[in-house]
Amino acid sequence: MGMLRIGIVVLGLLLPPHYAAAVDDSVPVAGKSPSSIPQSVAARSPKEPQPEAATGVKRAAFAQIQASRDVRHIADWVVDSADNRGLPFVIIDKTDAQVFVFDAAGRIQGATPALLGSARGDHTVPGIGDREYSNMPPESRTTPAGRFVAALGRSSARSEDVVWVDYDSAVSLHRVVTNNPKERRLERLATPTPLDNRISYGCINVPKRFYETIVSPAFTGTNGIVYILPETRPAREVFGSYDVEERARRQFAVQAPSNAGIAEASPNGQ
Repeated sequence: MGMLRIGIVVLGLLLPPHYAAAVDDSVPVAGKSPSSIPQSVAARSPKEPQPEAATGVKRAAFAQIQASRDVRHIADWVVDSADNRGLPFVIIDKTDAQVFVFDAAGRIQGATPALLGSARGDHTVPGIGDREYSNMPPESRTTPAGRFVAALGRSSARSEDVVWVDYDSAVSLHRVVTNNPKERRLERLATPTPLDNRISYGCINVPKRFYETIVSPAFTGTNGIVYILPETRPAREVFGSYDVEERARRQFAVQAPSNAGIAEASPNGQ
């Protein structure tokens, strides 16, 4: 595991963004129709989120991509509060084993199934980044929850680029690892349930094509923010987020009496 931390090099690849909708790595699943198999989905250039005229709040643009309530809650909060500080961002839903990639304006670029740490938990074991795989007991193989400033870098152990999410803990977002056929990682990505997506030592595995056409372009030439949703406590507790819909209602309630007063003061009552 310690070898993963050798030689981080931020890449300067100027790759143009592409919009692909299929999972290159997926394999057929016996007895399942193509429509029932999870697929990577690329957004078709959604419009940039605009403040609502009545309240001034902003929300993320999901286009037609489906997401859990927690994912939408965090995405809307990130856009409305500008918590991403003008950087592209990723939301990782551990419960549903999904990854969502957004541009800096909050427009979704794509979503995909993912493989995550085999152990349930939101913590990081101290010193885990310095251990070899053979010295990582099953209970230590968690994907930690939290907000991380991430960047493209190089994994010396794997000789390829990855997105370092938590460098000190050796947690990265990368192409699916397939060097151990017994783990059946491609098959796990293709099943319609997230119950078999917990197999890694803590890293986030996504289909190769999704990584190369959605993830890598999003982080090329810039850092980004990765939000990993918790699975043992509320997301609001981890991120200090607020409900954008609640803020919109409060804002509307404040502005409504003021607008009514303006209308009454008008000469023609219009």
